[in-house]
Amino acid sequence: MERWQPRHGRRGRGRGSYSSSSFSQSNDSGPSKTSNHVRKTTTNLSNSVINNKQDHNDAEILPNLIGTCPFMCPIEERTQRERLRDLAIFERLNGNPSKSSSTLAVKKFCRTISSKDLRDMDLRPLQVLEDTLNYLLTIFESKEHPFEAVHDFIFDRTRSIRQDLSMQNIITGDQAVSMYERIVKFHIISHYKLRINATANSNVSPMHHLNMEQLTKTLASLYHIYDTNHKSGNTYETEGEFYSFYVLLHLGSDHQPTGESLSLWFRSLPYSIINSKEMMFSRRLLSLFESWRLQAKSLSTCGHM
Repeated sequence: MERWQPRHGRRGRGRGSYSSSSFSQSNDSGPSKTSNHVRKTTTNLSNSVINNKQDHNDAEILPNLIGTCPFMCPIEERTQRERLRDLAIFERLNGNPSKSSSTLAVKKFCRTISSKDLRDMDLRPLQVLEDTLNYLLTIFESKEHPFEAVHDFIFDRTRSIRQDLSMQNIITGDQAVSMYERIVKFHIISHYKLRINATANSNVSPMHHLNMEQLTKTLASLYHIYDTNHKSGNTYETEGEFYSFYVLLHLGSDHQPTGESLSLWFRSLPYSIINSKEMMFSRRLLSLFESWRLQAKSLSTCGHM
C-alpha cells in the first residue's frame, strides 16, 4: 500500500454536536425474506447503476483482508499528519495543530492505493468503522463554524469509511446496509444546505457538485449491497425509501444519472418497491414537476410571440 500522502485541499475547521434522528439506526432496516422475482429484477437495476456510477474506490475488492486497526485513524497516519501539521481543527488536541489523539483523529481518504504492501493494521474493522461514522455524525450540525468546513471534513472521512468497507469486501449484513444508508442521508442533507449557501459563497458551487457526485456513487454502492443481500434471501424495509431517492435525482435534470431512461429503470424494479409509499410519492412529485415545467415552458414561448 502506498503510505498515506497529505492532501493540500480544504481542511475542516469546526466541531459541534448532532442529535437529529436522520442518521439514527432503525429496526425498520431489519431483513426479511424476498422472492426470486425481487432478486432478479434488483440484479438488473444494480448492474445498470454500478457499471456507470459506482466509485472505483468503492468497487475495489482485495481478498483475505480483515482490518485490525482499533482506532478511528491508524497510528502511523496520525503520527505523520501530526508531524506535517495536517490536522483538521476537529482533530486538534486543545487546538494544537501538531497534536491529536486516538479519540480525535480520523483516517483520511486516500485516492491512490496499491494492494502490494497493504496491511491489516491499516484497515479498520466493521465495528470501528461504525463507531467512526457515529462520531462523525455527531459533528454534522456544528454551529460554531461554517457548514462548508464541517461538510468538507465529514465528506472526506466518510469516503475513507466506504473505502475501508470495500477493501475488506464488507457488503452483507445489517451494519453495512445501515452505514451506507446513513452516509446517503448525510449527502442528501448536505445537498440541501450547500444549495442554500451557494448564493452567498462562490466556493460552495464546486462543493455542491462534488457532494452530488458522491451521493450518486454512494447510492450505487448501496444498491449493489441490497442486491448482494437479496442473493441470501434478505431484503430491507428501507429499500423503497432509498430507491425513491434515485427518482428525486431527476427533478430539474435534463440527463439521466445512469444513462438509461427512467421508464426503463422503473420496469426493472420489483413490485414491492414500485408500490412502496416512498416510491409512489417520488413518482407523483416527479410527474407534477414535469407538468409544471412544461406549462412554464409553454407560457414562456407565448410571452415571446
